[in-house]
Amino acid sequence: MNNKESQPNKDAENELTAKEERYELEQTEEQDKLSDQDTAIEEELQQELNEELPEASNDEVRAAALNSESVHQAPKGGSGKAWLIVSAVLAILLIVVLIKPPFGSSNETVATVNGVNIGKDRLYDELVKAGGPATLENIITQELIVQEAEANNVKVTDADVDAEIALIKKSFGTDEQFNAALAQYNMTLENLKSDTKINLTIRKVLEPKTDVTAEEIQQFYDTNKAALGTPEQIQASHILVATKEEADAILAELKQGGDFAAIAKAKSIDPGSKDNGGDLGLFGKGKMVPEFEAAAFALKINEISGVVQTENGFHIIKKTAEKAAVVPTFEEKKEEIKNQLVATEANELSEAWMTEIRAKAKITNTLTPAATDAPKAE
Repeated sequence: MNNKESQPNKDAENELTAKEERYELEQTEEQDKLSDQDTAIEEELQQELNEELPEASNDEVRAAALNSESVHQAPKGGSGKAWLIVSAVLAILLIVVLIKPPFGSSNETVATVNGVNIGKDRLYDELVKAGGPATLENIITQELIVQEAEANNVKVTDADVDAEIALIKKSFGTDEQFNAALAQYNMTLENLKSDTKINLTIRKVLEPKTDVTAEEIQQFYDTNKAALGTPEQIQASHILVATKEEADAILAELKQGGDFAAIAKAKSIDPGSKDNGGDLGLFGKGKMVPEFEAAAFALKINEISGVVQTENGFHIIKKTAEKAAVVPTFEEKKEEIKNQLVATEANELSEAWMTEIRAKAKITNTLTPAATDAPKAE
């Protein structure tokens, strides 16, 4: 039985904002100098972000954050496809610093053309032309963030990073979908962890600057309490076959006392559930095709349906359990809501904060001397 694809987590809209702002800040000074290849990558990134981030007010962004199974925020910069595009672009830009060691090297041959050697130095020089300025700007920005974190006694632990990675995985639904997304953008889990650590560092530095009131927390709960809870769910098993004749025969066998699980293992053509006796686990409304859902929810516990036809074939359904909707109390959720709103405000402050710390820093940039900053006079 194939579940319908669940709707994308709308909280990703909220969380993509700060990452997009950081990315745009890092690239602004060097954008005109990027090669055609890097410009194309950046345009693809912007297109993806625009598709996933409709314009919304801050209140709308906050409200959207809870239209998912959890109040927790995905990592700053968002989750899902657009988040990985950002990280993939950063990974591409950082390749240049891995090609050439910092203290010189033999000009190792990396390719030959009709007997003519192409050395690593030549490759390095071309990479610097193509993406070196942008890469250096990215490293400068990361160093500024690290220095600010140290000045504010902010530390991000491996446990913090692992918790954020778990939230990203959750937004994809399954480990397989998460790993496929990493592969699509030529990323590793280590790349993702590195970017996540930077994002968390910014958030922790800015959290003390946020101002979330008790009234905001209560309003958020009142508006979103249904989404904070667990919807009504049932558990069911099914036997899926290709023809109505087969289904009718199986239904007759069940009415004569046949064992549902045993018949499912022997005759069902659903590879995802037959080995479990047809068990589909718990599911809520909107997860199954409409005909199946209507029939399953209408059953009493341990009741067996008639033959139900869907786009997948012919089903016989047995409802095995039900779980009522649960709406959590304000006390149960207020701390999570506060954390969510604080993280959102930190995201909103990040662009101005990056501008501020850069303005007061003394930066020397030999690749782009015009971009060198000096502290402003008091």
